[in-house]
Amino acid sequence: MNSRVAAVAALEARIGYAFSDRELLERALTHSSVRRPLARATDNETLEFLGDRVLGLLAAEALLRANSAWREGDLSRRHAALVSGQSCARVARRLNLGPALRLAGGASKQGGRGQGRILGDAMEALMAAVYLDGGLDCARVVFASAWSEAMAEVLGEQPKDGKTALQEWALAQGLPLPVYALVSRLGPAHEPRFIVKAVVAGYAEATGAGASLKSAQTAAAETMLRRERAEP
Repeated sequence: MNSRVAAVAALEARIGYAFSDRELLERALTHSSVRRPLARATDNETLEFLGDRVLGLLAAEALLRANSAWREGDLSRRHAALVSGQSCARVARRLNLGPALRLAGGASKQGGRGQGRILGDAMEALMAAVYLDGGLDCARVVFASAWSEAMAEVLGEQPKDGKTALQEWALAQGLPLPVYALVSRLGPAHEPRFIVKAVVAGYAEATGAGASLKSAQTAAAETMLRRERAEP
């Protein structure tokens, strides 16, 4: 048994699914660098397209099962994190998918088996292949196992940026929304520094600095929150 055949068998064991259609599995693991001219599609590009949709559905299902009370914005942020190319690449690395890939010699020598884009695309294609070979229930089982760490990460409390947190704090006090005003802009054009103040009715203003207007506003909001939450 050559090393790649062993790697494919090990990958099947790690995802907990044995393919009936071996050609489908091979196609999912074949990068476009080995595409044959004038031949019908034998690489994983079209499977990647389908896998993206299969993964999107499974991730949405899993999030709704985890917490059906989340608002659409909360679900959307977590969903985007689960199905992103970076997330797919991390899952592929945890499954050690790289050695199972079919790559042209040049792509392999250039480190293609470790490239995030190639790994992420192959992971999506693999999910499509599981779906086509075994159906949605099998794909759901593979997703639950392969994405377990990613799910645990996104199910944690999503940190809010300073401006959002200050807005929610103000509304909870029955106050108007915070207002931000530019105090000054310092430094040369290629390296500016903005000073911004945050104002909430009835409270002392707070200032913040940053390399952009947005970062300065965020810093001002965080300064006000730290001060008000620290006071008895």
